[in-house]
Amino acid sequence: MTLAAVILTYNEARHISDCIASLKFADHVIVFDSFSTDTTVELARASGADVIQHRFEDYAHQRNAALEAVKGRADWVLFVDADERISPVLADEIRAAIADDSKAGFRIPRHNFIFGKLTLGAGWYPDYQLRLLRVGAAQYDPAKRVHEVVILQGGEGTLNEPIIHHNYQNARQFRDKQRRYTAYDARILYEQGIRPKPQNYVLQPLRHFRWRFITLKGYRDGLHGLRLSLLMSWYEFRKYLILTRLWREDQQ
Repeated sequence: MTLAAVILTYNEARHISDCIASLKFADHVIVFDSFSTDTTVELARASGADVIQHRFEDYAHQRNAALEAVKGRADWVLFVDADERISPVLADEIRAAIADDSKAGFRIPRHNFIFGKLTLGAGWYPDYQLRLLRVGAAQYDPAKRVHEVVILQGGEGTLNEPIIHHNYQNARQFRDKQRRYTAYDARILYEQGIRPKPQNYVLQPLRHFRWRFITLKGYRDGLHGLRLSLLMSWYEFRKYLILTRLWREDQQ
């Protein structure tokens, strides 16, 4: 079984070389780039990766395009983000897994490092990612444009060793990414015809905080977990503010 590791990139010069270095166990390393304006492409080629450039529409379409590009080159694909690393132990487990003819995909847990801290509560662990896919037996649901969903034609397995994810280096990076996610989520609710109700501005953030901090055990990470749970509750509130604005714009 041959394996291609695929990295979706846009301006990932900071991470790309180290990411590629952790993927040397794969038969092919492909950087699927959205026309970066920094040195991502040059660094990727210098690190020995193949580079394919493809215009970005949304995450689901980008991953499907990458799957199509891999056909004929590999039997399996491992999707890795530029800020993720594959340990030698996980690499060995992946190599053993792709010999299993009964599976069309494997989900892999992640160790998320947020602000430099390993975060095990508030929903950031085990944070399973369905990233190891048999080529021709998996595709991404085009309706799920941000939080991608894989449709498998076959069985699904689970690996034990985690992907190392250097998730958010600082508060600014966290804020910028959550704002993008929040805007996407609000747009999806709007397209589904969901209108905000007055109680949503209070109850939804409170429920989200309870879910993150208590149900998902954010309290295990102490003040760090409390901070993250509060921040995610704020973005839940902001989602409904954006949804309200979308409906108001629609009525003008």
